[in-house]
Amino acid sequence: MATQEPSPPSSMESNKPGFPKKILGNKLEDKHLCNCCHNILRRPFQAQCGHRFCSYCFNRTVSNGPQKCNACIKEDIFEEPTSILKPGCAFPDNAVRREVENLLAVCINESCSWKGSIKDYEMSHEGKCEFMIIPCPSCKERIRFNEQERHSERECPERTLNCKYCKEPFHFKNIKAHDEICPKYPMICEGCAKKKIPREKYVDHIKFCSKFRTPCRFHVVGCDVSVEKEKIHEHERAYAYEHLNLLLHYIMGMKVSMEGLQPQGLELAGHKLVELQQALRELEARVSQLSTTSSGPPVQGAAAAAVASSSSSSSGPPGPPASASAPLPLPPTLPPTLPPTLSVSTSFTPLPSSVGAALELQLHSEKTKVAELGRRCTELEVKSGTFENVVCVLNREVERFATTMEASNRQHKLDQDKIEALSNKVRQLERTVGLKDLTVAEMEGRLREMSATTFDGVFVWRISDFAKKRQDAIAGRAPAMFSPAFYTSKYGYKMCLRIYLNGDGTGRGSHLSLFFVVMRGLSDALLKWPFNQKVTLMLLDQSNREHIIDAFRPDVSSSSFQRPVSEMNIASGCPLFCPLSKLDAKNSYIRDDTIFIKAIVDLTGL
Repeated sequence: MATQEPSPPSSMESNKPGFPKKILGNKLEDKHLCNCCHNILRRPFQAQCGHRFCSYCFNRTVSNGPQKCNACIKEDIFEEPTSILKPGCAFPDNAVRREVENLLAVCINESCSWKGSIKDYEMSHEGKCEFMIIPCPSCKERIRFNEQERHSERECPERTLNCKYCKEPFHFKNIKAHDEICPKYPMICEGCAKKKIPREKYVDHIKFCSKFRTPCRFHVVGCDVSVEKEKIHEHERAYAYEHLNLLLHYIMGMKVSMEGLQPQGLELAGHKLVELQQALRELEARVSQLSTTSSGPPVQGAAAAAVASSSSSSSGPPGPPASASAPLPLPPTLPPTLPPTLSVSTSFTPLPSSVGAALELQLHSEKTKVAELGRRCTELEVKSGTFENVVCVLNREVERFATTMEASNRQHKLDQDKIEALSNKVRQLERTVGLKDLTVAEMEGRLREMSATTFDGVFVWRISDFAKKRQDAIAGRAPAMFSPAFYTSKYGYKMCLRIYLNGDGTGRGSHLSLFFVVMRGLSDALLKWPFNQKVTLMLLDQSNREHIIDAFRPDVSSSSFQRPVSEMNIASGCPLFCPLSKLDAKNSYIRDDTIFIKAIVDLTGL
């Protein structure tokens, strides 16, 4: 009993404007056009004035209250109240609706060959065409309807992926950022070259990796060598002299810096030198006063006795210990002559020459000290100048090194950015190449299948590398093989063959088993079921003398010959098609390690 076709939605359920004019396969008439959207009528309504509108267009027009009919105004037949559109003043025009639904329609999508009536278009094709262009809901890129799944899984830049390392979800566009922070991302040790170290364990690994290169402990003083951990002590022993030299330069630089920060040492030495020069001048003045005194009038009284006692302590027999060890007194001020009114009761005694000699010796000693201090000050000034020159040179070198380092860092950053960009491009190209390889493999498989496909019910199957494939069947790696599909006609039954090179069922290990399989095709709805055509199976003798032939007519009650509900039905055929002993003996069925299987489907009655 035929099932009743579902009726289209009622006129009040329509929520779309008219059909586009391009779907019409024949001449367009004005009576089939909506007077609002000017497309082909969908659920037509006829107003009191006689003009027709789509249900959707009419309801939208009167949703804001009564409106004047634009068609009446355009045709200059406006008349109140007939030309006023308002709810309830129009009725469904079923006659025109049936006319419209029976019009011939074609699909407007490029590459789609669908044809039928407008009713069929609305019921089963509109919005469902595989070639329809739709926007991707994520990235808004326009794609075909039948490519939506592939685009969402493989191409959409906004698609969500799961990290294959940490299983966390992320957007495809953030794959680079995720790789930089993924705790499970595999890393390679630069020392021992161990691979697949999770990032979260990488730091712990390099702490104990004896092959990991680490900076020398003297890198703070200028050693820029990186050494493996297990060779660090050997490096320090071999480069001990260089390390000490670098350390010496480093300490000297620090000393210069400290002296530069404390210039008061030189200033103090300069003040001391000035004081010594002043003391020297005072000493020379005193000596001059003493010389003047020795050539002038004699000293009276106590003064003469003091001078005499000094003279006797320097030239006569030694006196008491206290007087002998006392230094020569130098009065701060000694007048050249005594006052004339002073009365002298003793005789004048001249100043001995030993006092002048002692003064000259002390003066010479002081001059020697001053010269030594001056020499030291000169040496300090020379060293200070040298240190200042060294500091200037080092400052220039440091500035030049800092400039070079800054330029190197900028270049390194640019190089890293370029490397990252190139790495991203390489990864993108690898993914694109992988997708292309899959597509090419699919296309090659389809091409091989199409090249071997026949449409007359006769199919010859060439099986090469027979010995290897039979060994695979004996070992259980590939017990069965399927042939490419073939057809009884272009729109006929779709079929294939299935062969067991080491037998199947009752023929396992003793016979070559050959079966016939009915497959699901695109035109199954147009064919008679169950399949009831005679099938002949042949193993061809390549000398064309004695073919092995078996034929059967399908059992119509078997599920193997009903209309397929899956990709293919259960195979049916000959489990004892050909004894393997016959193939192992000398024969002409196998040549160049190749056999030929032929299938003939009787087309009588088709």
